[in-house]
Amino acid sequence: MNRTRPISRHTADQLITGLAQARGRLRALIDCLPADAWLGPHAGHLNPPLWEYGHIVWFQERWCLRARRDGHFADSLLAGADTLYDSSSVAHVSRWDLPLLESAAVDDYAARVADAVAVRLRSEFNDEIAYFAELCRYHELMHVEAWWMAFQDRGYAPPARPDIAGTRSEQRLAFAGGEVELGSGADAGFIFDNEKWRHTVAVPAFDIDACPVSETAFAEFVDAGGYRNRAGWSDEGWAWRQASGAQHPLYWRWQHGGWQVRRFDRWAPLSADAPMLHVNRYEAEACAAWRGRSLPAAGQWLRAVGQPAFRWGTVWEWLREPFVPYPGFTPDPYQEYSQPWFHTHWELRGGGPVTDPSLKRPGFRNFYLPHRRDPFAGFRTASPG
Repeated sequence: MNRTRPISRHTADQLITGLAQARGRLRALIDCLPADAWLGPHAGHLNPPLWEYGHIVWFQERWCLRARRDGHFADSLLAGADTLYDSSSVAHVSRWDLPLLESAAVDDYAARVADAVAVRLRSEFNDEIAYFAELCRYHELMHVEAWWMAFQDRGYAPPARPDIAGTRSEQRLAFAGGEVELGSGADAGFIFDNEKWRHTVAVPAFDIDACPVSETAFAEFVDAGGYRNRAGWSDEGWAWRQASGAQHPLYWRWQHGGWQVRRFDRWAPLSADAPMLHVNRYEAEACAAWRGRSLPAAGQWLRAVGQPAFRWGTVWEWLREPFVPYPGFTPDPYQEYSQPWFHTHWELRGGGPVTDPSLKRPGFRNFYLPHRRDPFAGFRTASPG
């Protein structure tokens, strides 16, 4: 097995275009950000947009321009950039109180970095710079999704209304026992270190929902007392429910005799065609148990993903397993991407309504803390494990 980093499949111009497209997606959100929201409220699940914008630019400069083969980094184009924007050393709680650049100054920093990256990609194109350019593109796209999450959390009007409807089906797909490959290989193009490397696991016979659980299906769990009854909740889940006081999903309200859901700045009735979003792993697990089912294992999800009737890509889907390293895992140069989060976070697959299509591939492993409700996350159920 080749144990090196996978090699990019893109040319210099394609990478430059990809970076510009990611920045365009961020720019659309920046242009819709309320004028008084550049810092926003202190919150453990949010970053100040002003800090996050600078961090995205800093990250691209760090890996595409400053990184050296010996592990050191050259000086930044911006004096003091590391003390402001290095997420590994700048405590989350302090990010609202730093002497951050104004947005116009970040625009200037971003333009200088983008120009320099384009020059380097065209003048000294090689596998290493191509790898880092792709890393920075995906890093930015993930932060773009975090901005969408913040827009939903704060009730801001978005630049566009994402389509969250999906094809509804109550069908369950049955599979005989067999084997499935987890992870990705060096032939897959760019991958993240937590996908290394491809290996085979056994999967006993199972069945799995063809579609994620819908809003109206989840409402049945709520109306049946799902948040009041201890049955079905794990010990950790019930402790969270009691501590949080949650009685229904986030962004729901009871109005005029029925449930409504807030999508950004607008309220709407629940839909049987819309996948349930913004549930944490505890809520997903409890609802699955109430239905006599469980969350799917990664192997089950991957066995099913190749079937035409298996509908995915409308929601990040909580899986049964925690986020753990695959056998033989070694971190890539951006060591903080996966390694610090193993065994505390839980795995999701699929991709939600605001996820860039390039991240919607079966091998991509997303991960969140199990109590997080702000991601565009839902679930489907499988036969009990």
